Amino acid sequence: MSETPNFQEGAVLLINKPLTWTSFDVVRKIRNTTKAKIGHAGTLDPLATGLLICCTGKMTKKINEYQAKEKEYTGTFTLGAVTPTFDLESEPQDHQPVPELDLAALQAIADTFTGPLQQLPPIHSAIKQNGKPIYHLARKGVEVKVEPRAITIHAFEITKVELPVVHFRVECSTGTYIRSLANDFGAAAGCGGYLSSLCRTRIGDFKLEDAMDVAQFIDDYKKKQETQNG
Repeated sequence: MSETPNFQEGAVLLINKPLTWTSFDVVRKIRNTTKAKIGHAGTLDPLATGLLICCTGKMTKKINEYQAKEKEYTGTFTLGAVTPTFDLESEPQDHQPVPELDLAALQAIADTFTGPLQQLPPIHSAIKQNGKPIYHLARKGVEVKVEPRAITIHAFEITKVELPVVHFRVECSTGTYIRSLANDFGAAAGCGGYLSSLCRTRIGDFKLEDAMDVAQFIDDYKKKQETQNG
């Protein structure tokens, strides 16, 4: 942030979302600092880190365009159990022995999930039913029905194997739930699985390596405001 953008007029910020923060936590922090209208282009779950595009002022009109771009993620699946949320927001259950699967065998499973797919989203997600996010209903024990969604997995690479942990890299279309991919991958492996870590590394041509931490953004912003105000 070499020059302070006019946030009221419009700016695009690349932020590295911290672990346990919601995407709205990031938006609120930046809005409270800049006093500008702001939104983000694609939710990251609290237990995910990585690239979050924040748009202020007139650039909020670009949010839908940025949301539609291809995404890249890296992370880990843990095999041998499942969770209700498909990640570590809930406790692992239904533990099973993990087969001795090597890199080639795991990559062969990953290959079955590339290309156009129909994916069932998690019931613990922000998809709305009757105007309310379905995770609210799921937490209350209300029966939730979700419909499969058309997605595309452009690339699915197993990058490292440390059983029961499997490291991966995925390039996918918007609307893809990596949590669901973890759950489906575990089922295909025959022992269950859940998402144990996730980092979004790219949205279209925007890369995580060009993003800044929230604390860094706020510190830079305040310093530049002090300089401009003499």
